[in-house]
Amino acid sequence: MVRRPWQLSALTGVAAGAVTLGAAELLAGFSARVGAAGGTPSPLLAVADSFVDRTPAWLKAAAIAVFGTGDKSALLVGMALVLTAVCAGLGVLAARSLPAALVAFAGVGAVGTAAVLSRPGAVLTDALPTVLGVAAGLVTLAALTGPRPAAESPPQGPGRRAVLVWGTSLTVLGVLAVAAGRVVSSAGEAVRAARAAFVVPSVAAPVRVPAAADQGVPGQTTYLTPNESFYRIDTALAVPQVDPASWRLRVHGLVKREVEIDMAELLAQPMVEALVTLTCVSNEVGGNLAGNAVWTGWPVRELLAVAGPLPEADMVLSTSADGWTAGTPLEVLTDDRAALLAVGMNGEALPAEHGFPVRMVVPGLYGYVSATKWVVDLRVTRFADDAAYWTTRGWSARGPVKTASRIDVPSTGSLPAGPTTVAGVAWAQHRGVEAVEVRVDDGPWRPAVLAAEPTVDAWRMWRFEWDATPGHHTLTVRATDGTGEVQTAEPARPVPDGASGWHTVEVDVAG
Repeated sequence: MVRRPWQLSALTGVAAGAVTLGAAELLAGFSARVGAAGGTPSPLLAVADSFVDRTPAWLKAAAIAVFGTGDKSALLVGMALVLTAVCAGLGVLAARSLPAALVAFAGVGAVGTAAVLSRPGAVLTDALPTVLGVAAGLVTLAALTGPRPAAESPPQGPGRRAVLVWGTSLTVLGVLAVAAGRVVSSAGEAVRAARAAFVVPSVAAPVRVPAAADQGVPGQTTYLTPNESFYRIDTALAVPQVDPASWRLRVHGLVKREVEIDMAELLAQPMVEALVTLTCVSNEVGGNLAGNAVWTGWPVRELLAVAGPLPEADMVLSTSADGWTAGTPLEVLTDDRAALLAVGMNGEALPAEHGFPVRMVVPGLYGYVSATKWVVDLRVTRFADDAAYWTTRGWSARGPVKTASRIDVPSTGSLPAGPTTVAGVAWAQHRGVEAVEVRVDDGPWRPAVLAAEPTVDAWRMWRFEWDATPGHHTLTVRATDGTGEVQTAEPARPVPDGASGWHTVEVDVAG
């Protein structure tokens, strides 16, 4: 065996890993592109998705608290670092025992293969890219390591310079192949063209947001959240690309009759617009995982009325194109609230990352039990018989939104003494916001000035004029919902049914 520094041995393992992933991702990309894949042929995405699926509630909440909407990028970076370390270790092992390293390398490949076959809709051929990629990696590791020499024989295998050149080159090529595989796999061209051509249907009674709903305080959130700024929290590492031409929505389960509609049938229905604030259950007190938009769609209750839920049903299990599920109480989908099968967002077709071509929007519930993107299936069932994706991981089953309020300005820091505007938003979807109060330090609660409230299903903006005096101060806000219930001061973490407590901001006022 060639004696070489451990760093070069590690490089052989990294190169073998890069070749494996590069070949597998490229082949998976072509497989997805030609429609030969049934599930997720990419081992990189399959392993990441499997990790997300097995993430406990507390770890999910912690990741979102730390990384926010960058949680997926953080996961992929973390995976890359772990894989690099593992492959480097296998390279060092190969320098001592090539057979043992090859067996261990194949074991890692088997994990990736198992992850691919575990994804929703997977077929046996989905594993082929990973198997072929692992084979290419094994050949690379063996070739760069070289055969074990017989006793007393001179070193065999590629020299240090050759290992450095080939190892580095293959690593770079592997990384480029991974990137190319992700590009090739995208069905995005057809879907992007379909979205560009999509015309949001007109409605009989369009939403008109009064100017008085937006206070326009610098630094305060805008009343309507632009589509590009709307928060995104979901489990899809690769945004599902769903062609509206092939989209179908099936309603089945505890119903009098099964129903299936396509896009043309959906768009032929009388559409409505609704102003709805969506909130993620992982939003911390004072967090920004909430957004407000005008949604265009068909009321879910109309579709369910066609199917005819049976008396014993109390839940609808909705499923997205990537297999994610949400369990929504049947009563909130059949009452008079604006629960929609949405096709438009702020007058535009849904962005792909927000569920194009069709998603669910349900006022008053956190997204994890209602806001299914890329929705393709509605199963009418019972909470006693079925559980959705996050409820099997420790989150509560029904997820009503808690009353919340947030200070947008001033932010924590320093400001000059004198007249200061404190402003923010408050929400209690489907109950409305009746009052907002602000407290400076331990002083009395004082009422804030509320902006207009076009609907109880959306947030409400508020402002409070404060004569800031020099020194360190704590600003606290609380809201009262439309039923007269005051926002609780009791702090709670997001798990299992949403965060609670009063938002505070610490400021230093200059003398």
